[in-house]
Amino acid sequence: MKEILLQIDGKKVKAAQGMTVLGAAQSVDIFIPTLCHHEKLEPYGGCRVCTVEVEVRGWTKMVAACLYPVEQDLIVRTRSKKVDKIRKMILELLLAHAPDSEQLQDLAAEYGADKDRFEKESSFCILCGLCVRYCAEVKKKNAVGFVNNGSKRQISFIPEIALKECNSCKECFPLCPTSYLQAAFVLCEALAFPKNK
Repeated sequence: MKEILLQIDGKKVKAAQGMTVLGAAQSVDIFIPTLCHHEKLEPYGGCRVCTVEVEVRGWTKMVAACLYPVEQDLIVRTRSKKVDKIRKMILELLLAHAPDSEQLQDLAAEYGADKDRFEKESSFCILCGLCVRYCAEVKKKNAVGFVNNGSKRQISFIPEIALKECNSCKECFPLCPTSYLQAAFVLCEALAFPKNK
């Protein structure tokens, strides 16, 4: 496989063709935050917290590091005024949905994000898709999925599948950056199959 030389934060990095910027950065211990990425899953680019600034032949643009492929002589900046401003805004928007998420709070402290900047939308889910993708791609069960579109989009368990598969699995629960998933499962269980008294 062809080897590609690029620069990340001033450091020369060798990467294999087909790698993403995130993968190349991780290979040399350069940290890029992400909430929707998992090594067992296909790249998704849902949270955009991994946004970085890339420069190609003198042109700069902002890209999602988990999706953007490496290329020869690419220059990547993982921290800059632009990058930090974008990450701060993204975190403030996510905190409106999940203000109690420890993962989000840690990143908010790092980037100076104000958790009270936007009105709360109390969904507690940031639509990172980790649970949906893990269940589909790794477990091949499809017990949880996205429903609706746009601002009404949310995750939902498929009761008939979830109650058969999830009790013995629950591998997706610790992946959730907001702990919303466990509450959603308990609610699904209570509503779909109430206990007989």
